Amino acid sequence: MAQQIHIVEDDVAFGKMLTSFLERKGFQVTVSLTGESARKTLIENNFDLLITDLKLPDVSGLELLEFSQKNTPRTKVILMTGYAEVDTAVKAIKKGALDYISKPFRPEELLMIIEEGFQNDESSEVPGSKITEEKRITSPKANIEKPNFVVGISESSKKFNEYLKLVGPTDMCVLIQGESGTGKEVAAKAIHNYSDRQNKSFVAVDCGAIPKEIAASEFFGHVKGSFTGAVNDKKGHFEAADGGTLFLDEVGNLSYENQIQLLRALQERRIKPVGSNTEIEVDVRILSATNEDLLKAVSDGKFREDLYHRLNEFSIHIPSLHERKEDLFLFIEYFLAEANASLGKEVLGLSKNVEEAFKNYAWPGNLRELKNVIKRSVLLTNTALIPLEVIPREVLFSEKTKNETIDFSKESNEKQLILNALKEADFNKTKAAKLLNITRKTLYNKLEHYQIEL
Repeated sequence: MAQQIHIVEDDVAFGKMLTSFLERKGFQVTVSLTGESARKTLIENNFDLLITDLKLPDVSGLELLEFSQKNTPRTKVILMTGYAEVDTAVKAIKKGALDYISKPFRPEELLMIIEEGFQNDESSEVPGSKITEEKRITSPKANIEKPNFVVGISESSKKFNEYLKLVGPTDMCVLIQGESGTGKEVAAKAIHNYSDRQNKSFVAVDCGAIPKEIAASEFFGHVKGSFTGAVNDKKGHFEAADGGTLFLDEVGNLSYENQIQLLRALQERRIKPVGSNTEIEVDVRILSATNEDLLKAVSDGKFREDLYHRLNEFSIHIPSLHERKEDLFLFIEYFLAEANASLGKEVLGLSKNVEEAFKNYAWPGNLRELKNVIKRSVLLTNTALIPLEVIPREVLFSEKTKNETIDFSKESNEKQLILNALKEADFNKTKAAKLLNITRKTLYNKLEHYQIEL
């Protein structure tokens, strides 16, 4: 008899997609849209597996897990959520969940968890017991399948993440390229975590912040008394990263002299601390990043070609946020959870007006800008949803609107400007007046002058 699965998912389209996929794989699948409906269905049927979203309209997935453990203990449970949250994952596992999977995910990933769960049937163990928890929490698969970053569902994100997984297990030097704020260090950490070096050091260095005079000491260390101010022996970044990964951010900012020193260290796999006569062998994987065109720097004679080829055994381009707009709300959810945890708040999401503004904005500062805007907005929000008035003004208008209307105070096209402001403020006159940098009384006078009826 086919194994029976019950899915609890309030996203109807996503639920249908999972149902269709699992039915093609030979499972019998039913779906509930709410926790209350799921409870009744669980009592009335005998399911092998319950797959539930963490956030449901009426209850949480953890509550549904507890209900299943109490009333249908034979039913295994997998929790889904829109962002990776380690604390919740541990809670779910301790309560007896089979596994935990972060959205977005490929159906094949879920299928693998299901098949392994049924193959390694642990029904004889008491759910939540110490032995069971240790097995699940320390499972190697759990580390691989749950990266601590937003995977993304856009085509550019899928290709980018495939490259991370592909090159991660190798020892190749990787050059990560992309606009400022796209998360190059996060990508480097992902490569490190996909590698056999994941339990060793990951050392990140901002090459643009190191004065060229002390770069050799920073990279290779120094011995006491080797120069003025060297009052103790110091271990350099290469030695600190021995056995692990050294990430060189903004590598294009290194001076030509420092480039020569770096090239020699990469070629010889040996370093010599400043003031020492002894060379130290190091085993370091080099990942580097830049938002500059290094090939142009090479052609201009500012960056050594031999070093460029050493660093660029494999290159990865991180798409800008504008290139993967489909992922925008996944990042918003992730940063919102992060901001709530950091600030001790419980903001649930964005208001409709803010959602529209975020969709229309080009995000030139990429993920760094988005993260900062979300954190600032959460700090200023005292309601369940982030309101329009706490959003920075530059975010409120699309690039198209900016190009057409540079300044709300301009006389030309003033009627259209007022209409734009009213629309952005959801026809709240007080908010519209603030956007226009005029008083509410002045706005009323202009509405009458231009015969704008609301």
